[in-house]
Amino acid sequence: MYDLIIIGAAAAGSSAAIYCARRNLNFKIITLDTGGEVALSGEVGNWPGILSIQGFELAQKFTEHVKSYGVQIDEGWKVEKITPIKKHYVITAVNGKDEKKDFETKAVLIATGIHPRHLDIPGEEKLDRKGITYCTVCDGPLFKNKTTVTVGSGNSALESALMMTGIAKKVYLFSKFANTPELNGGFPKGENILIEKVKALPNVEIIYEAEVTEIIGENKVSGIKYKDKTGKEHELAAEGVMVHIGQIPNSQFIDSVNKNKIGEIIVDEKCRTNLPGIFAAGDVTNVAYKQIGIAAGQGIVAGLAAIEYINMWKE
Repeated sequence: MYDLIIIGAAAAGSSAAIYCARRNLNFKIITLDTGGEVALSGEVGNWPGILSIQGFELAQKFTEHVKSYGVQIDEGWKVEKITPIKKHYVITAVNGKDEKKDFETKAVLIATGIHPRHLDIPGEEKLDRKGITYCTVCDGPLFKNKTTVTVGSGNSALESALMMTGIAKKVYLFSKFANTPELNGGFPKGENILIEKVKALPNVEIIYEAEVTEIIGENKVSGIKYKDKTGKEHELAAEGVMVHIGQIPNSQFIDSVNKNKIGEIIVDEKCRTNLPGIFAAGDVTNVAYKQIGIAAGQGIVAGLAAIEYINMWKE
């Protein structure tokens, strides 16, 4: 039986693993991939001690640090369920070949992060990966000298537009909010430095109070349809659509912990859930802000809390 199983290997899971390794816990990481959303980020300029680094490179450094302690990472495994047995848990995971594994553990630390929200409009499913992307960092270079549309009103949408201005010939940015001071210039949750940069760029056109209603194309994206604030529908030609409208917590595999209405796992100040021995950290929780630094800090708290729990554990 393991002392601990950490599910997820991005900022929160990696930070927890480093602390648990330094305490010589008998544990491993189970994860579908390493890096999570960190690896899909663009330029990261707010990680203390590093002026600027690409998200993919930062994620690699996290993994290298974890592996330097000899931590075992079972990559390519998706957790299906967590079953309580007496005072321990059995984690059932499956890989891409439909092979299953069970892991017995005294404690569990969930650090599974989030995944992109979809628009759920006509044409989106049909044209997925045919001009539609949810990761500008991954796919943006495919649209060199083309016209692209970024949909969203947060930092990820602003970062998408900034990146595409150096690649595409024309970038449209759609915000559902009005361009008013009360709504932070159409980007209520956006950082002002990003908003100012985007608005100053000559090849970016921001369309406010817009609702995208359809993505057009046969075998690839050729444009979009949207409604303005009056309800009038417009059509715009474009070869790429970048969707950045929020994230959904990866918490579907466990129903026994308390969650809020959007599926975030509710934790206390020590990252404890309502179930003894199950901890959660990072973007999958109800933490107020989704930031790499915050996820890393929560991972440390959760790791230390798990160590405390394991030290007192009895079947």
